[in-house]
Amino acid sequence: MKCKRFLALLLCALILCTVGATAFAAEDTPAAADALTDADYLTAKGPLLVNRRGEPVQLKGVNLGAWMIWEDWLCPYEEASDHAEVLDILTERFGEEKAYALMNTYMDNFITGYDLDEIKGMGFNCVRVPFWFRNFYYDDNGRKILDANGNWDFSRLDWIVSECGKRGLYVILDMHGAVGYQSDAPHSGKGGSVGLYENTAQGERYRQLTDELWTAIATRFKGNPAVAMYDLLNEPMCDVNCTEIRRRINNESIYSRLYRTVRAVDEDHLISVECIWTAAAVPHKIFKGWKNVVYQVHFYQNSNFIFNLFVVLTRIYYANTPLLMGEFYPHQKTTWSNCFNTMNKCGYSWMLWTYKATGHGMWSGDWCLRGSKDGFERAKVRTDSYEEIARKWGDCQRTEIGYQDSGHFAKNVAAYV
Repeated sequence: MKCKRFLALLLCALILCTVGATAFAAEDTPAAADALTDADYLTAKGPLLVNRRGEPVQLKGVNLGAWMIWEDWLCPYEEASDHAEVLDILTERFGEEKAYALMNTYMDNFITGYDLDEIKGMGFNCVRVPFWFRNFYYDDNGRKILDANGNWDFSRLDWIVSECGKRGLYVILDMHGAVGYQSDAPHSGKGGSVGLYENTAQGERYRQLTDELWTAIATRFKGNPAVAMYDLLNEPMCDVNCTEIRRRINNESIYSRLYRTVRAVDEDHLISVECIWTAAAVPHKIFKGWKNVVYQVHFYQNSNFIFNLFVVLTRIYYANTPLLMGEFYPHQKTTWSNCFNTMNKCGYSWMLWTYKATGHGMWSGDWCLRGSKDGFERAKVRTDSYEEIARKWGDCQRTEIGYQDSGHFAKNVAAYV
């Protein structure tokens, strides 16, 4: 058994060296300018991301998880199982306007310009921004959230793209929760509610609204160099009890549709499709005619050997396409040095999960760069008063007030950005 393991590791090492020669090393990546310009606009060239100066760019960044879409283990709330239930409870108790006012209070404080300065100062050059449809619709019937001028309100995305661009940070716009939900996992906004693929009139309505939302986003950010790519769907079919054949069919269908939707209004921006756990979960671009795409994987297993094998085999399968590790966090038996060295040698861009967290158990250090040893007050959404929830989601959520470095950046990440 030890002999077989040694031979497998040796094979991985040989492949890593071969692939690394065709990609680029971390130290060869050019630094981003203080403000992104048209010359920084990213496109795909073989296995690389390149800007309009022809320079290779390796995206090295963090996710802004727990900001625009919430999970109870990451966020300071209790008495609800997911973000949809939080909104439903608050709406029932206080009305729709006040429910969304509370959500906006949280978002106004959880990520601010201070955080973007921190991220830039750490040396990262990108953030991945998870969002869900209820940042833009009041419900899954397509009732739009409007701004003061009566226009569809995209001010949150406008702000993050503008502020990141000023700081030389690229933005990956990540549809973490589509209308109807693309997975049974609660991180899509509502657990056990995968409806995006239903072969029903309601399923088609969900798909139409998701098309409408991506059309609006792609139209809004067309030509914007601060937007690195559109991440069409986060972890589609995650936690769904189905065969791999059915998973592949559903993924191919929805990604093909959304690819056409975005390309109808934006022919130039990179588009990311997520294989997530296995490269075979989505079709290869050469069979679909997809252009300017990035394939994305996520990894949370606790084995260096499995991580290396996963990264290398995916690179071989998509040898002529840029790759992104959209979510990962080394923990337990997966070491930081192994993860970063392997991805850099194989030419992956990468995004840590996640920058900041306020939920329970976060100071274990497994999942965030910023947290608190003392924990955070959690809003009891069923029993706390409106004023008490607003206080718990107010200034105390600001990083400069109640957060500390988990220690991972200084000890593990700084050498790789």
